Amino acid sequence: MTNSIGEIRNADCLFVIGSNTTEAHPVLAMEMKRAVLRGAKLIVADPRRIWLAGMADHYLQLNPGTDVALLNGMAHTIIAEGLTDPAFIAQHTEGFEAVKAQVAPWTPERASAVCGVPADDIRAAARLYATTYKAGIYYTLGITEHTHGTDNVYGLSNLVLMTGHLGRESSGMNPLRGQNNVQGANDAGASPIYFPGYQRVVDDDARRRFEAAWGVALDDQPGLNLNQMMKEIRTGGVRGLFVMGEDILVSEPNLNELEKAMPNLEALIVQDIFLNLTAQRADVVFPAACFAEKDGTFTNSERRVQRVREAVAPPGQARPDWQILVDLTARVGYTGNVGMTPSDIYDEMAGLCDKFAGISYARIEAEGGLQWPCPTPDHPGTRFLHREGPLRGKAQFIPVDFRPSVELPDPAWPLLLCTGRTLYHYNAATQTRRDQGVVDKQSACFVEVHPEDASRLGLDDQERVEVRTRRGAIEAAVRLTTRVAPGRIWLPMHFAEARANLLTVDAGDGVTGTAEYKVCAAQLNRLD
Repeated sequence: MTNSIGEIRNADCLFVIGSNTTEAHPVLAMEMKRAVLRGAKLIVADPRRIWLAGMADHYLQLNPGTDVALLNGMAHTIIAEGLTDPAFIAQHTEGFEAVKAQVAPWTPERASAVCGVPADDIRAAARLYATTYKAGIYYTLGITEHTHGTDNVYGLSNLVLMTGHLGRESSGMNPLRGQNNVQGANDAGASPIYFPGYQRVVDDDARRRFEAAWGVALDDQPGLNLNQMMKEIRTGGVRGLFVMGEDILVSEPNLNELEKAMPNLEALIVQDIFLNLTAQRADVVFPAACFAEKDGTFTNSERRVQRVREAVAPPGQARPDWQILVDLTARVGYTGNVGMTPSDIYDEMAGLCDKFAGISYARIEAEGGLQWPCPTPDHPGTRFLHREGPLRGKAQFIPVDFRPSVELPDPAWPLLLCTGRTLYHYNAATQTRRDQGVVDKQSACFVEVHPEDASRLGLDDQERVEVRTRRGAIEAAVRLTTRVAPGRIWLPMHFAEARANLLTVDAGDGVTGTAEYKVCAAQLNRLD
C-alpha cells in the first residue's frame, strides 16, 4: 500500500476494484463505510454485485477478466477530456506518450463492447476519479489472480500516475493483503526473486552483502515461483517440497493434476498448526505454534511492523516457526542462527535492509507499530509513500493492451466460473472450520447461480448439483442470487470436501506466475 488504512476514512473518492472488501477485509471495509457516510464518493468495479456495490455512486459490473479494457477506457477518457495532471507527469514520470498512444483507440464505446460496462458509466467513473483530489485505488485478488494480472496492476498504476494521485494523503494505490503477515513475509524475502528488503538476488552488491552477513555463497539466479514449482513436481524438476502454512491440496489450481504428481516427490515436509490435507500426505510434519503462541513481528497491509507476543504456551510438541527453522538449518550444517532470538533475527534483517533500519523491538515497545520505510532510529516511519516524488526517481508508465483469459465459455462449457472467499471462512478453512459458531453460519459448499440460468437448467434453490470444468467436478448446493450476472457462477474456495480448485485453471501470469483462479469455463449438471 502506498497509503495507510487510517487515511481511508478521510478520502473523497474510493475506487474499489476486484475486492470483496466487506467479506475478505471486513475491518478495513468499515473505514470505507465511514468515508462514504461522511460524504466520500465510491466507485466499485466487480463482476459480482458485492455488498459495497449497494453504497456505490458508480457500480461497474464488468465481465470477468476484462479489467484492462475497462481501465484503458477510463484512461482514454481522462486523457481525451484533459483531466490529467500535466505538471506531475512532466516532473515525476516517464513513458506517458506510450500509454497515451496505447489507449487512444480505447474509447469508452470500444471498452464497453469488451467489458460490458456502459460507455457513459466508464466516462462518469473516470471523471470522478480524475477530478477528486484525495482519490485512492484499492484492489485485491480479483485484479491479480489472472493470466494478465500484472497488466491489470499496470493499468491501475497508469491511472494513478496520469492523475497525479500519488504522494499525497488518502490517495495512491493500495493492494489489500490477503493474510495477516503476507507483507512481512515478502519483506523478509519469501520470494524467488528477492533477498530481504526487496533486494534482488541478481544484484551483485546485494548478494555480497548477504553472503558476508551469513558466511555462505548464495545463488545469483531467481528461484521458481509457486505456479512453476507445482508444474515442476509433475516433470520431476522438483523432487522435494517444504510447505509452511499452506494447504496446497486445497489452495492450488488444477488439483487433479497436482494430486497425480504428488507421488513423484521424494520428500514432502509440512510445517503447520493443524494436520491439514497436505500434512496428511507428508513424510515429516513439524507442528508449529500459532500467532498467540510465539514472539516476533507481523507487518500488515500498510507496512506497519507490530509486535506479536506469546500469550499461551504452544501445545504438545508445537514450536514457533523460527525455532524449527533454526534447528533444521543446524542439522544440515549451518549453525549461524543457533542461539538467536526473535529480536536478534529482526535486528539482523534491519541491519541489512535500509527500509527497516530504524525499526527495533525497543522502538516498537516504546512507540507502537512503525511503518517502513524507516531508515534511522529517529525517523517517525512513513505514513504514505512518494511524498517527495517517486522512490525510483521517475515513475514508469507501462502501456498494456487487453488480452482475453485463457479459457472462456463455449457451447459445451457455457458458464463462466469465478472463485473467492466468504465472510465466515478463511482461505483453505484450516482454522475457521474448527470453530462451531462459524460452521453453524456456513457449513457446506454452495454455488451462486442467477435465476435465469437456474430456470433454463431446471434447478431449484438449495438443489445439489455437479459443477464441472475440463479439469474436474465437485458437488454443491445451488444458491439463487442476482449477485452474479446471467451466464456466470461463483464458488467459495473453503471446503475440502468440495474443493473449488479441482476446477480452476493453472495457467499463470507471465511475470508473477499467479494462477487464473478467477476465470474458467464450466457447466452445471443436475444430480440423480
